Amino acid sequence: MPLGLRGKKKPKSKENSKLVENEELGERAAFAGRSTTKAATDGGGLPPPPVNLRPKLVFHTQLAHGSPTGRIEGFTNVKELYGKIADVFHLSAAEILFCTLNTHKIDMDKLLGGQIGLEDFIFAHTKGIKKEVEVFKSEDALGLTITDNGAGYAFIKRIKEESVVDKIKVIGVGDHIECINGRNVVGIRHYEVAKMLKELQKGKAFTLKLVEPTKAFEMIEPRSKGGKTGGDAKIGTGRGTLRLRSKGPATVEDVPTEFEEKAVKKVDDLLESYMGIRDTELAATMVEVGKDKKNPDEFAMALDEALGDFAFPDEFVFDVWGAIGDAKEGRF
Repeated sequence: MPLGLRGKKKPKSKENSKLVENEELGERAAFAGRSTTKAATDGGGLPPPPVNLRPKLVFHTQLAHGSPTGRIEGFTNVKELYGKIADVFHLSAAEILFCTLNTHKIDMDKLLGGQIGLEDFIFAHTKGIKKEVEVFKSEDALGLTITDNGAGYAFIKRIKEESVVDKIKVIGVGDHIECINGRNVVGIRHYEVAKMLKELQKGKAFTLKLVEPTKAFEMIEPRSKGGKTGGDAKIGTGRGTLRLRSKGPATVEDVPTEFEEKAVKKVDDLLESYMGIRDTELAATMVEVGKDKKNPDEFAMALDEALGDFAFPDEFVFDVWGAIGDAKEGRF
């Protein structure tokens, strides 16, 4: 079915966690080198093995503003991950805004997305100060890039220098957007939040209710540092990665190839350009869906099957198809 005519489809043994002092995680390191079968592009893949045959992957975690070290295991998606962390530190999972890998800082280059390196250390950033800000929309673009935490919270991933929002110093990278003009946007996907902000009328003021991450004293630093992305930052430090999926079981996979890394970065850039969001999990899914498709129409139909809740413009689909093709041919 050609682009523009395709239909849209709408989508779909807990183990105890505990605080630990120090531990050598031999089973995790031993498993890191094994080859694994990648899941199918629809997120389902092969059925998960019986619980007693699954590898015991254990990760260390801390609260980003300071805490003892915790140990978590047995999660298959981001929501379950937050739940495990919350159990360790006796929190509500709703208190966790997002996680970073291998740094306690609010570093958007190290944001946990759809993959965790088998040797990665997870830092959880929790809700801190609430604030309400009035913003005068003097330009069409606010200068914000929005992402979400995979569990219903949209937050600010980038602030463009010299933009409308950059001049309001109380707004920072990592702030969760809770309300826009009194409308609660918790549970609304990041692309919808970005669209709402884009559609606000130029020349008028609006209010934002924000929740900033809890900060330790040593984390307070110039806010502009958090708003820049380092193009080649790698997610994992281990020899393999745990791929978390919104649908279907998590899978242990080899470290992404050079093609996959370049293609995902380019698709993520296109998401920001077209939709005002960054989402490495979404970008990785699109690359996985498109890498074996023969033409743009076949790719567009596969996107509808896998990601029916997104209404992608045809021009965007063509550009993503081209980006995947460029990565295959090494044209980056």
